[in-house]
Amino acid sequence: MTSYVALLRGINVGGKNKVPMQTLRELLTGLDCTDVRTHLQSGNAVFGHPRADPAELATSLEARITEELGLTIRCLVRDGAGLQRVVDRNPFDMDGIDPSRFLVTFLSAPPDHARLAAIDPAAHAPDEFRLADPKAPAEIYLHLPNGIHTSKLALQFTDRKLGVTATARNWNTVLKLTAMATE
Repeated sequence: MTSYVALLRGINVGGKNKVPMQTLRELLTGLDCTDVRTHLQSGNAVFGHPRADPAELATSLEARITEELGLTIRCLVRDGAGLQRVVDRNPFDMDGIDPSRFLVTFLSAPPDHARLAAIDPAAHAPDEFRLADPKAPAEIYLHLPNGIHTSKLALQFTDRKLGVTATARNWNTVLKLTAMATE
């Protein structure tokens, strides 16, 4: 049985797209997921499943949410080993970095390289971003020392700007989900 992490984009934010975590657990159980656990109220779930295709699991969960709740919610799924690689390949030295102001933006696919090249890092200082794999980024690491709410850099890593589904989690959440997926 493989361990997976589901990352739902844009739920329970500002009163929109309400998906109670109990409902999310029930939806995943209905997809033959086992040992389903959620973390926080923002669409993070860890579960087991015998299937080996995270993209297929994400598509199934999206369809189930639409069927049951009438919502169109984008979902990304990573296996536990893949999430551990995200932690291991962090290109930042975390010494002195507040983990609540450090994000990983998870992507549904690598964005067009021209979109990333168009982002001028110097224009967004002291915020900065790095890719663990510049040739085929599946995650973008963001250090936002003044927080996400004042960051203009964070606005560059949205679905609309990148042309792919993107959802971010702070480093504390990434570490907690990784621990849950590898227990």
